[in-house]
Amino acid sequence: MTPVLGVSHSILGQPWHWRSLAADARDGFGADDLVTQLLLARGAERETLDQHRAPSIRAFMPDPSVFRDMDRAAIRLADAVQAGESVAVFGDYDVDGATSAALMILVLRDLGLEARPYIPDRLLEGYGPSGDALVRLAGEGASLIVTVDCGAQAFEALAMAHAHPVDVVVVDHHKCAAALPLAHALVNPNRLDEDEGAAHGHLAAVGVCFLLAAALLRTLEARGFFADRPKPNLIHHLDIVALGTVADVAQLRGLNRAFVAQGLKVMAQRRNVGLAALIEASRLTRAPTCSDLGFALGPRINAGGRVGRADLGVRLLTTRDPDEARAIAEELDRLNEERRLIEAGVQQAAELLANDGRRVVVVSGEGWHPGVIGIVAGRLKEKFGRPAIVIAIGEDGLGKGSGRSIAGVDLGAAVLAAKEQGLLVAGGGHAMAAGLTIAADGIAAFADFLEERLAAGVDRAIGERALLVDAVLAPGGINPLLVESLDVGGPYGMGWPAPRIAAGPVRIIKADVVGSGHVRAVVAGDDGRSFKAVAFRAADTALGQALLAAAPHRRLWLAGRARIDDWGSRPAAEMHLEDAAWAN
Repeated sequence: MTPVLGVSHSILGQPWHWRSLAADARDGFGADDLVTQLLLARGAERETLDQHRAPSIRAFMPDPSVFRDMDRAAIRLADAVQAGESVAVFGDYDVDGATSAALMILVLRDLGLEARPYIPDRLLEGYGPSGDALVRLAGEGASLIVTVDCGAQAFEALAMAHAHPVDVVVVDHHKCAAALPLAHALVNPNRLDEDEGAAHGHLAAVGVCFLLAAALLRTLEARGFFADRPKPNLIHHLDIVALGTVADVAQLRGLNRAFVAQGLKVMAQRRNVGLAALIEASRLTRAPTCSDLGFALGPRINAGGRVGRADLGVRLLTTRDPDEARAIAEELDRLNEERRLIEAGVQQAAELLANDGRRVVVVSGEGWHPGVIGIVAGRLKEKFGRPAIVIAIGEDGLGKGSGRSIAGVDLGAAVLAAKEQGLLVAGGGHAMAAGLTIAADGIAAFADFLEERLAAGVDRAIGERALLVDAVLAPGGINPLLVESLDVGGPYGMGWPAPRIAAGPVRIIKADVVGSGHVRAVVAGDDGRSFKAVAFRAADTALGQALLAAAPHRRLWLAGRARIDDWGSRPAAEMHLEDAAWAN
């Protein structure tokens, strides 16, 4: 493949390739075919272009009944609604868990049943349902428990609940073993025995909950439940579905992309009192974008489960009281700042331990806060370009670990295999992220296991790594009109990447370090046009150092994303840099 602009070895040591082979002979895009080319380059079939230009729920939603146990779960929930049973919703403590629990609670509330939320404490109870918690909920009157974003690996806990007895419906998306835990129903597109439903294995748990809600309404409608009462409109809850989908870094293709596209429209209406308060606490003065879900709203919801009270997110998303919503949102904003400080300390310590040359970074430390290890693992993955697992060792000698992977390396399957071989106390996840519990004296053996199992895949993924470019532009092409045109192909995220452009050649007019190690530069091209470029957290990287040290006469090609900078008196375009290369 011919490198874009002849860049076979950039400043960060990678070639630049066209994202689509069809673009190989192109020198950028024409205005009339820009969105078409973006959609085709992301895997859209030509005959489905109209669907992908404006992704709708109707166009991408499957019949919920294609999933195993979906109808059984819907029937059990319908029975509970009609009988007015006591229902508890047991959710994970992250954003996907909080939004999944909130969605189920709001839908049941719309149907006249007030369900009780239960979110385990990350430090005291750990991940997933415990038998003690399920039995306690049953003892307090719950006849049905719905676990969301957890439960696929809860063999012991679900066995205890079954013996009590209480019915448990599991709604999850994490990888399953060949054997399944004992539950009234287990809805999970990643069951190994799934057929047609397996095509939707990229759904976040909140997306699976939305399908269950649709199946529940259909079941009740068939029973005549809505003969004398209005049928709830699930579309009104798509703002919550969008938030959980993006925050869980689910692939934005097919139904997920429709969830986010339509959910952002609902969110702009600020129908949900809690989300409206969170948007205000995040200091967003415009309608939230997909990026805001991942970097502004999601982290604040997560902060409750990481360093505060685990149930704050669910309480915020389900409250009907604006004053309560405002108070919770402000508390989550404060906890998010506290989380940032804790995270910085753990990250600094983890980076010092990470340079051991292994293909999978595995670091551990005593006293590390387990609420931030997932974020730190993500930072290590970004910095070293390899899968990373960060383990916080507690006073009891047990380590709580969280991992993040790179494209092409299935970390969740590796963690599940390690558990099956007795290397872990508990563990599970999906391709890009995983969680685990491990004895401190078993960490070295676990690291060796991962190295042996994943080394070849990591080497292959790194060897095939290239920066994929969608278009090449002169500096004058970096303008607000370009950004608006690119946004038409969105929403963008994992699995549906935002357009990456190469621009130049440019000279560095000035460059400095701002904020937490960000490199900011003003660049100018041969066409006399200039714009601002920012390389985030890059001050100590080869890219950042090159920008800071570039001589005035040296020219560069820049690669990254075009964004709107609306801080000035009028909007301007800027580039968020991911790489650069010296121009001839």
